[in-house]
Amino acid sequence: MNDECLADYKYYFSERFNLFKGDSRQVLPLMKDNSIDSVVCDPPYELGFMGKSWDSTGIANDVQLWKEVLRVLKPGGHLLAFSGSRTYHRMAVAIEDAGFEIRDQIMWVYGSGFPKSHNISKGIDKAAGAEREVVGETRKGAQSESTGRYGAWGDGITPTAPATAAAKQWQGWGTALKPAHEPIVLARKPFEGTIANNVLTYGVGGINIDGTRVGSEIVSVHHAPKGTFAGGEPDRGSDTSTYENHIGRFPANFIHDGSDEIVALFPDTTPSKAAPRKGTNPNPMDWGNERADGNIIKGHNDLGGSAARFFYCAKASKRDRNEGLDGFEAKRDHDGRADGGVGGDNPRNRTNDAKLNYHPTVKPTDLMQYLCRLITPPNGTILDPFLGSGSTGKAAMYEGFNFVGIELTQEYLPIAKARIEFALANLDEKLF
Repeated sequence: MNDECLADYKYYFSERFNLFKGDSRQVLPLMKDNSIDSVVCDPPYELGFMGKSWDSTGIANDVQLWKEVLRVLKPGGHLLAFSGSRTYHRMAVAIEDAGFEIRDQIMWVYGSGFPKSHNISKGIDKAAGAEREVVGETRKGAQSESTGRYGAWGDGITPTAPATAAAKQWQGWGTALKPAHEPIVLARKPFEGTIANNVLTYGVGGINIDGTRVGSEIVSVHHAPKGTFAGGEPDRGSDTSTYENHIGRFPANFIHDGSDEIVALFPDTTPSKAAPRKGTNPNPMDWGNERADGNIIKGHNDLGGSAARFFYCAKASKRDRNEGLDGFEAKRDHDGRADGGVGGDNPRNRTNDAKLNYHPTVKPTDLMQYLCRLITPPNGTILDPFLGSGSTGKAAMYEGFNFVGIELTQEYLPIAKARIEFALANLDEKLF
């Protein structure tokens, strides 16, 4: 890094993580080429979220910003960046135009999103000055009488009936769907030569498949003379060796939150069967039998159930958001407008209650840990050009990585620093 120039943007430096205060478009050009192993970030969705100025700057769609990210990444280094369903295409194109290779799209699917659809029938009656008849008891969390939007903050909602003929015609019509996913672009910096040479030269270029497998079932057990295994180091102290393959299921480009709404979308399935090497799926009656080549035929150690178990489930801790913020002042991050909020980070982020961590788009640390682990080599350095309240940095600490974060908004930096420091001081702490 250009330490002398970067000092102007320094917020906090330590052995494990460095935080900068400023615009990433000004800070990144001062960083050295090929100095970062991976980028995991949650950029602004460019939707004007809750009237926040930082969500309407255009930075997430700025090709020059992503060119700087590309420059500081090592050849073959990966980028993961969240976006909104309405604006993902613009960010993905900007990332591609900057020189990245788009490798995939990961879907983060959740059941916590609140519909914010405008009720057309109510809008028609309001424009006509017609008073609607109350037809039910007041309840919270339904459709707002004043705005026609769902998931509104504030007092209870009183259901009403259409008053005009036009309103009756358009009863039940709205303007938006319930948000239930956020796409994540997976991109890679191009490299020359072979992937094998690149990972040996720069230490990056691959995806940590085994480190992010879903579950830990024993797929097969092998017995053979020592020195004959392709899948693991044999036991040198005996004439024969046993190798149990604890691989779990291959990670997918689909991640969910385990909520009832999402799990209900999946069918129930019977226990899956694994094939021995160079074989076909065995009959369950053969599981446990030894083959002529020494393999023990064995299937996945699960009992069946929802097919949601085939995909990674990121759990959101109730205390995750505020860990490390003892002594901070609880604040509200919005003015309580009924139409505030888009996208689906977490339901507890969309209330008007005062919070210690009042950043409005906090991602679960468990989710960020999984993403960091997916693309970052051991002891690698992760960059987040959109630090926010520090969820990526906190995840990086738990996973044993180093971290560089950049944040434009001064008020979020103390929160991010405290959360990251909490993770460093509680590496053995279970979040759930």
